[in-house]
Amino acid sequence: MLLTNEERYRPYEDWSTEHIEKITKNTESSPWRTSFHIEPPHGLLNDPNGFSYFNGKWNLFYQYFPFGVAHGLKSWFHTQSTDLVHFEPTRVMIYPDTRLDSQGVYSGSAMQFEDKLFLFYTGNVRDKNWLRHSYQIGALMSKNGKIQKIDKILIDKPDDTTDHFRDPQIFNFKGNCYAIIGAQNINKKGIIKLYKAVDNDYLNWIYINDLNFDNDLTSYMIECPNLVFINEQPILLYCPQGLDKNILEYDNIYPNMYKIAQSFDPKTATVFNPGPLEQLDYGFECYATQAINAPDGRVLAISWLGLPDIKYPTERYDYLGCLSLVKELKINNGKLYQYPVEAITSLRKDSQVFKEKKETNNVYELELTVEKDGYIELLLFSDLNKKGLKLVIDPANEKVSVDRKNCGEAFALEFGTKRHCHIDNKITTTNIFVDKSVFEIFINKGEKVFSGRIFPCQGETGITILAGKATGNYYSLDYGCKTN
Repeated sequence: MLLTNEERYRPYEDWSTEHIEKITKNTESSPWRTSFHIEPPHGLLNDPNGFSYFNGKWNLFYQYFPFGVAHGLKSWFHTQSTDLVHFEPTRVMIYPDTRLDSQGVYSGSAMQFEDKLFLFYTGNVRDKNWLRHSYQIGALMSKNGKIQKIDKILIDKPDDTTDHFRDPQIFNFKGNCYAIIGAQNINKKGIIKLYKAVDNDYLNWIYINDLNFDNDLTSYMIECPNLVFINEQPILLYCPQGLDKNILEYDNIYPNMYKIAQSFDPKTATVFNPGPLEQLDYGFECYATQAINAPDGRVLAISWLGLPDIKYPTERYDYLGCLSLVKELKINNGKLYQYPVEAITSLRKDSQVFKEKKETNNVYELELTVEKDGYIELLLFSDLNKKGLKLVIDPANEKVSVDRKNCGEAFALEFGTKRHCHIDNKITTTNIFVDKSVFEIFINKGEKVFSGRIFPCQGETGITILAGKATGNYYSLDYGCKTN
């Protein structure tokens, strides 16, 4: 259902119950609704926001437009979890209902202060000439889920940036509270700005400097920056829109990247000795990743499995977007590894020896081993005509590739159907999570990752071995009763 610009920014209270019931029913009829990934009940989901631990639970919001698949008047939709696998929606939302966020509650982060969860986000406002004004603002969530907005601008737009100034990420470093914000400077180059909370007061911020991370200054905007620390080693994750492919080759319309540095000096806004720019995910859909240093010592991350400016087949069912599994980030031998949290194994309901299957319910995990001098060419979501998502694992040549050309409903063809990467270490294990219309593939327990969407046609539920062999297990997965 196409929405006009006026409809996209219509106040929430002006939408009819009949409209909601209609699109909800249509969404529920989709054959591609996932089993263990977060999706919207209807409408559009995009960036994960406010990922945090508060009041004995993991809290996760996502940016949300309930009334269709357009990027319209955004809110935040709240979910909670006790294990980082099973997320349950609450009735809590942050609505675009004040003078500082009247055209959208845009992306941001969260941190606990005393007995409240501070929610730090970008308020989007349009003036009478439809010019954008972006404000870094906040709200407090109580333990019973009550939202109280803070009626003041916490960080105003600097004079040296355009109106593209958004996505505050709050973090703690050696007892002090900081925030980084993605921006576009007046030369229309992507940058990141660093701020400090005076005396750890979330109402009082001072600008330190533009973050120095050997920025190549080829992107026109940096979205969703995150700075986390693994054993005090800084990891900078960000989405450099328009990044020059001479800096790093990528195929998706917008990339999600990272750098591993050696140390961080907030006084000079410098991450020292940053390593090379790397792709966070080699698949088709991974964007707007939000990462946190959790109170239990882990570094956790979750991503939007979707991209701006791409049309997806679920749009005809009046919903769009899902989130990845929650992954733990680690550094091994100087490399970033990312792998689903241990609790994901709780979804395993039975184990079978890996072999071909004519049909499955497209909800399973494969844990495979390919010999170091071996090879396997595998089809997931396969049919009787040997069409499907082709996965090639080639340890001898240290390569992995994924091709969705002959699987499901075609989309985003202008960005290609094949993705590949080189593996420095010999490939030994591959864990594959399939969930109706999602795949997440982890090589060597997270040395490299491929994530993406597939919208299978009827009969595309099998597993076919085209060449080579692998040993391992097939696990059927059961999330339990899922509510969105």
